[in-house]
Amino acid sequence: MIITALQKLYTQVIGSPAENIIELPSSGSNRRYFRLSGPMNLIGVNGTSQEENKAFLYMATHFREKGIPVPKVYAASEDSLFYLQEDLGDSLLFDKIEKGRKTSVFSDEERSLLRETISMLPMMQFRGAEELDFDQCYPQPTFNERSILWDLNYFKYCFLKSTGLEFQENNLEDDFQKMCDILLQDQTNTFMYRDFQSRNVMIKDGKPWFIDFQGGRKGPIYYDIASFLWQAKANFPEGLRNELLDVYMESLSHYTTVNKEEFCKQLRHFVLFRTLQVLGAYGFRGYFEKKPHFIQSIPFAIKNLKELLREGYSEYPYLCDILHQLVDLKQFSKEINTLEVKVMSFAYKKGIPNDTSGNGGGFVFDCRAINNPGKYERYTHFTGLDEPVITFLEEEGEITSFLESVYKITDASVQRYLDRGFTNLMICFGCTGGQHRSVYSAQHVAERLNRKFGVKVNLIHREQNIEQVFDPTV
Repeated sequence: MIITALQKLYTQVIGSPAENIIELPSSGSNRRYFRLSGPMNLIGVNGTSQEENKAFLYMATHFREKGIPVPKVYAASEDSLFYLQEDLGDSLLFDKIEKGRKTSVFSDEERSLLRETISMLPMMQFRGAEELDFDQCYPQPTFNERSILWDLNYFKYCFLKSTGLEFQENNLEDDFQKMCDILLQDQTNTFMYRDFQSRNVMIKDGKPWFIDFQGGRKGPIYYDIASFLWQAKANFPEGLRNELLDVYMESLSHYTTVNKEEFCKQLRHFVLFRTLQVLGAYGFRGYFEKKPHFIQSIPFAIKNLKELLREGYSEYPYLCDILHQLVDLKQFSKEINTLEVKVMSFAYKKGIPNDTSGNGGGFVFDCRAINNPGKYERYTHFTGLDEPVITFLEEEGEITSFLESVYKITDASVQRYLDRGFTNLMICFGCTGGQHRSVYSAQHVAERLNRKFGVKVNLIHREQNIEQVFDPTV
């Protein structure tokens, strides 16, 4: 049925049937996508909602007329359940920034794509709204109280209740209403994409193209910037968020006058709202529809929520109390901790160890100023792991004060790396032979970091051919 319908449309457009039809991986929606290959590659879409499909078909045509990069629609069935659109390839922005997402270190190329994408958002919001018939939008023409409460209750019923957390619905609804009032303070005649995030941006010939905007409607500009910059699995560090926000504000200034301080003050309410909406979606798609991608995304959204709650929202006291309880639940108690610290001892005469992570960073501490047990024959056959050497170093006292200074530096860096979502840190200790002082120092730092921060530590005493792994404890 589906293949037949898409073949019919393809033949209408091209004049001959497609040579091959392959179904593409499904997304979070109920739409199904197919690549039809032949004289021209096209994407066939089967959507179960006529109203939603009609909204997409109308907006795609309108946006293209406004010069906005969206896929061209070539044909649609009379019932709007099937249509063919331009094939933009397979490169999602989400995939193009994969290395940055995993390490929180975004390359110049990744930053460039993000900057260009975010700079185009005001064009979509303002130029896209020009002469747009918002009555064609689905399921609501505007971002209004009803749609806000839908999303907040989506969070309440599909996520919050599923955790088993007890709460007073009346008190929660009171804060929901307060949030509603704040979100609706600014009424603008702009297009709200609603799901503007890196999975809905494709990269073709190095340029961003927008897809999956069929849920858009008339609404405030804050929602989209919150959706993009606080996308759960995008994992943008705060510095990059601020950079991209500045790029957006600069582009926005071509369309309207905005006070950045007031903009950011209102934006934070949309960030909280969007985070709750996303958790509702993850709960429904993950817990109820059993889709693993959404379950895997929950910890990232919880991490975002924890960060938001640090500053707090005095406007919603009961909601914040419940959210604090939520993020402290046992099932969410573990941080997203992918940081691995490599700690190594080495001999300078054999060279400083290479950083195999590719980051080229970390610390190298020189232990050679500390009194060397290796000068004494009785310590020749011992290492910094053996009691005679440990006693010698600790009684001298130099190693203790040396490591106290090291701890201040390494502790601060590990905490910062965890805060920013970094995945690799290398800490090396060198001495003359890589046997006594460096081994003692590396061992103590490795044990301390694992004990204090719960991070995974790979300890290598290079010259002793000893390796030890301290597994994460949180």
